[in-house]
Amino acid sequence: MKRIVTSSQVAELLQEQLNVWELARNNYDALKQVKVKELAFDNFKIKVQFNPARIVSSSAKIDTKSIQERKCFLCRQNRPVEQMRIPFGEDYEILINPFPIFPKHLTIPSCKHVDQRIAGRLGDMLDLAYNIDEYTIFYNGPKCGASAPDHVHFQAGSKGFLTIEKEWRQFAIKPVLEFQSAKLYILHNYLKGTFVIESDSKENAVELFEQIYASMEVKPGEEEPMMNVLAWYEADKWIVCVFPRSLHRPSCYTAKGEDNILISPGAVDMGGVFIIPLEKDFDKITAENVRTILSEVCMDEVALKKIADHIKPAL
Repeated sequence: MKRIVTSSQVAELLQEQLNVWELARNNYDALKQVKVKELAFDNFKIKVQFNPARIVSSSAKIDTKSIQERKCFLCRQNRPVEQMRIPFGEDYEILINPFPIFPKHLTIPSCKHVDQRIAGRLGDMLDLAYNIDEYTIFYNGPKCGASAPDHVHFQAGSKGFLTIEKEWRQFAIKPVLEFQSAKLYILHNYLKGTFVIESDSKENAVELFEQIYASMEVKPGEEEPMMNVLAWYEADKWIVCVFPRSLHRPSCYTAKGEDNILISPGAVDMGGVFIIPLEKDFDKITAENVRTILSEVCMDEVALKKIADHIKPAL
């Protein structure tokens, strides 16, 4: 497969943006000083990053009224004049995210203003993972961490940053099913229900994902099953992590007093790095808080096994 965009081209874009865009430069400089701590669980760790610049995303209002009253910041005509782009095919543009979590952080919006949906787009996500293979690509569902649910987009961050990238194999005991060259795993005792697809065929990976998608419940008032998705390309294979969700935000998000923790989990949190925009919350969050948050917003292994059982006859 020929790459239409490379990681080195994206690196050049990032450097050029840091040279001319003060907001981005200041936030990437500040990222070097963010506080990070680790919380230990059984055979794995979750990192917690105190990142005050992410308050905009964590506290984003995504109700219909709020969205209608603001301009879409992913549409080209509403972006900062400093923001440059690299076209990715005819449908997407690669942008530098000026509010980074990763040392290199991208936003990849569609050229069209259409609602955030993953249906029919996993192949695009895998194409991105292949082309800019120094990055992990991620998708946040419209009520699963996305701060722009009205404009379909992916994000990408430096590969190797998320703990799940190194950990997942030790929790993947055996495939729950196989479809040609693609294998589907459910991670065992991993605190959050996680499907992992491993495949050297884009088409096979897409087929497995579409079966998962079709087998998940769509909640009343929603347009698609709630989920976060991560994808990366390594050793000539795609790895896709799917995190089915049961809730948008945990109870601590709206709790009062000391019980309040401002966190709106997305794909990065699911991947093992919790992003906390308030220092008071960073200082007090514990492993037990994380366990509670994940138990509230994620499905468990039992629920994922039911989904997998529903898939088997279809394949």
